Amino acid sequence: MLSLTLLFVTALLSLSVGSVNIPLKDIFHGFLGKEVQNWEIIMYLRLPRIVTSIIVGANLAVAGVLLQAVMQNPLVDPGITGVSSGASVLAILVMLYLPQYTLLLPIISFFGGLFAALIVYALAWKNGLSPVRIVLAGVAVNAFLGSISSILAILNSDKIAGVLMWLNGSIAGRNWKHVTILLIYSPMFLVLALLASKACNLISLGEKNALSIGTNVNLTRFLISIIAIFLASISTCVVGIIGFLALVAPHISRMIVGSNHKYLIPFSMVLGSNILLLADTLSRSIAKPYEIPVGITMSMFGGPFFIYLLRRRLRK
Repeated sequence: MLSLTLLFVTALLSLSVGSVNIPLKDIFHGFLGKEVQNWEIIMYLRLPRIVTSIIVGANLAVAGVLLQAVMQNPLVDPGITGVSSGASVLAILVMLYLPQYTLLLPIISFFGGLFAALIVYALAWKNGLSPVRIVLAGVAVNAFLGSISSILAILNSDKIAGVLMWLNGSIAGRNWKHVTILLIYSPMFLVLALLASKACNLISLGEKNALSIGTNVNLTRFLISIIAIFLASISTCVVGIIGFLALVAPHISRMIVGSNHKYLIPFSMVLGSNILLLADTLSRSIAKPYEIPVGITMSMFGGPFFIYLLRRRLRK
């Protein structure tokens, strides 16, 4: 309940601050149907951006929880496993060269994320998956896919603004059309993630224990991975690559509610929304009238956190 209250407060703050500050009383009056100044900014610029931040934050945080459960590796997230980069590359290709298939962008992004994740898994597999091998394979795949995105940006300099959004991750300019895309896919997969909490707990017991109670471990891992990859891919196709959120939110959530996925998944969902909404509000406020892409803001805070987790993991 506290996290939901914090999300509501953060949303009000995000509606109020920006290049144009809007008093809270004007916001309340506007929602009550009264005429207020700057209502168009609230309704058509900030509100869809806030809803996008909430949904994408929830998607990425839950994707991180699921991938960490499947791989039993706390260092895993959609960025490290190549999911975000793979989804981004295919999304850029479609937008630049096949715009007639834009309506299929979420599905196409999903296959890009799935393909990249399979490559990372294959490179990291050697009698099992170790945290360090996954990180190294993820870095290699992300570097390769990042170079493809950079080449596409160079070859399409006249459309560079759209490509840069994918490379840096940005919620700027997101409108109700993008919210509609998220609402078509995200709720169904978030519900599936909540239903998968028991399966995540079983896998967390270890492969031998899960097999001993009749769990088809490989099939369960595959199905949970599909949910995670789709949540990450649909988010990437709308806002570009936003790193570290899917790593930070699950870890903070575990510190607060523990490792039971029955509570971890919904709490991470709300916390992820809180973190991304706050990061986006900071991104468009701290250097106004200029705006920092939210992906850069998340990397500034998430990068040191990842280094801390990696060092702690290597000491064990």
